[in-house]
Amino acid sequence: MSTPTDIPVTTSPKRSSTRSKLVVWAILAAVVTAGIIAFLVARGSSTAAAPEDAGQVVRENSRVLSKAPDEQAVLVEFLDYECESCRAAYPFIEDLRTEYADTVTFVHRYFPLPGHRNSVNAAVAVEAAAQQGHYEAMYQRMYETQTQWGESAEDKSAVFRGFAQDLGLDMAAFDAAVADPATTERIQLDVADGQALGVQGTPTFYLDGEVLNPESLEQFRAEVEAAATD
Repeated sequence: MSTPTDIPVTTSPKRSSTRSKLVVWAILAAVVTAGIIAFLVARGSSTAAAPEDAGQVVRENSRVLSKAPDEQAVLVEFLDYECESCRAAYPFIEDLRTEYADTVTFVHRYFPLPGHRNSVNAAVAVEAAAQQGHYEAMYQRMYETQTQWGESAEDKSAVFRGFAQDLGLDMAAFDAAVADPATTERIQLDVADGQALGVQGTPTFYLDGEVLNPESLEQFRAEVEAAATD
């Protein structure tokens, strides 16, 4: 989420920071609630069979955003690239990545919500880019441009392909990965794990295997800090 533009320039840095955090947290709370409702409605019509071992917080093939050299904790996020609250959380999580780069490993799990027209398309594009070693660049592009394509009723696959071109990817390999059913199956495996765990909206976080339900960004940071220094 970009920094709010309605904060007066005379506001002190400390007060601006506090207000920004409150805005971010309010957006997270409101949109997660909406996501839960949409997910529960759509889940009732889902017929995909879950694998026998569904319910794993992290798998060997999970997308690791950053690996801590002195790993003390693992923070896992189930996310949807079309989810507004995921985008709102994005800069906060990036700050945590910088602050705890040495001790916290950050992992992403795909969890596209059925109510979002392009959530699966976006996840497929990110996974296709990840297969060429460009996961981070593509996921960042998705959040940075979400306001341009999110909530659209139109298929934005061509837009996502343009992102891949901008990143200089091998387009033949990218197109093949997008068309390969195995790519979508890879995403659905994350979804199956999330469903088995009880994930009902995005973003949902797990810290060292336990669901994280902080009441504020300060508490979120404090719990990560405690896990990283335990």
